[in-house]
Amino acid sequence: MALTLSNKAKAVKPSSTLAITAKAKELKAQGLDVVGFGAGEPDFNTPDNICDAAIDAIHSGFTKYTPASGINELKQAICDKFKRFNGLDYKPSQIVISNGGKHSLTNVFSAILNPGDEVIIPAPYWLSYPEIVKLSDGVPVFVKADKASGYKVTAEQLQTATTEKTKALVLNTPNNPTGMIYTEEELRAIADYAVKNDIYVVADEMYENLVYNGKKHVSIASFNDEIYKRTITVSGLAKSYAMTGWRIGYTGSSEEIAKLMSSVQSHQTSNPNSIAQKAAVEALNGDQSTVAKMTQAFDERRKFMVKRLSTIPHISFVEPDGAFYVFIDVHEALELSYKGKKIGDIAEFARILIEEYQVAVIPCADFGFPDHIRLSYAISIEQIEKGLDRIDSFLKELK
Repeated sequence: MALTLSNKAKAVKPSSTLAITAKAKELKAQGLDVVGFGAGEPDFNTPDNICDAAIDAIHSGFTKYTPASGINELKQAICDKFKRFNGLDYKPSQIVISNGGKHSLTNVFSAILNPGDEVIIPAPYWLSYPEIVKLSDGVPVFVKADKASGYKVTAEQLQTATTEKTKALVLNTPNNPTGMIYTEEELRAIADYAVKNDIYVVADEMYENLVYNGKKHVSIASFNDEIYKRTITVSGLAKSYAMTGWRIGYTGSSEEIAKLMSSVQSHQTSNPNSIAQKAAVEALNGDQSTVAKMTQAFDERRKFMVKRLSTIPHISFVEPDGAFYVFIDVHEALELSYKGKKIGDIAEFARILIEEYQVAVIPCADFGFPDHIRLSYAISIEQIEKGLDRIDSFLKELK
């Protein structure tokens, strides 16, 4: 019998965001002046107090295995943060610390899904959600929002997509790729929907600190006991503390789900990095002023980008309130021609930009919107200005 490979693994799409980022790095290595708008990570260094805590952990010999789901010191710091920031009461036994947000989501779906269970994913969505669901034998069901609604779905839309196989809803606020934030009123309606249909809510709140325009981040699990017990709250330190490479994500859930996730993790990866866990304790318990400074810098970049984008032809967008992305509708540009040839699709649009204008953008077909791009403002204002000038030049060439 011929050797075969996993059909499940072969069905997984590679990350287009990582592919674009790799292409940009390759061109930079060749000496080209590439502006990369693909970054899903802050361009700031991890704050010194967090780095110092990691160095102290190394010097003190904290380099051995820890409990698979993380050390109690960090679990308590996460509980304190949940209470302080999110208005959520979790005990350390309800916390599972993992190797980043993707790992946390993998644990969640491994714990709650059986083959054929459906997971509702509002579109636009972070491209990894459907892939992680499928790897856990679930079935992604997409509910598409539109620009008029600020790219947010309603409880009524969710209800229409709900079947007897619906097991969970993924709710991401602040949102990647749109930067939009669900209001408390919108979240209460969605919470009522989830309780009525007795489904889980996987609340991805990774960008919870990055909120602008006087908006407020609200955790859906904070409303009442019924939605609390159905919600798995997912977050991490990557975006808020400039710790993408440290790989620390975490969840708050019922003790039953936490126990299942801990068991899965104990066999798949064991504990998250011991040194990064000590650094995470300092991040959550230590001086928070650097978080405020980074958020302020992102807001200044956001305002600059929004103002400049508003002068560029053939595009439209909704001003984001959170995260560090602008989600841009380029459908008009796709119908136009460049050097006598119709652009036609988003892949060609992105190819022209990176190869001829040295600008890397994220085409959003894998986010559920094949006529949009995502631009990150997790880069300097100087880079933003240079990149947007190039995009402007490109779009003005279209006929």
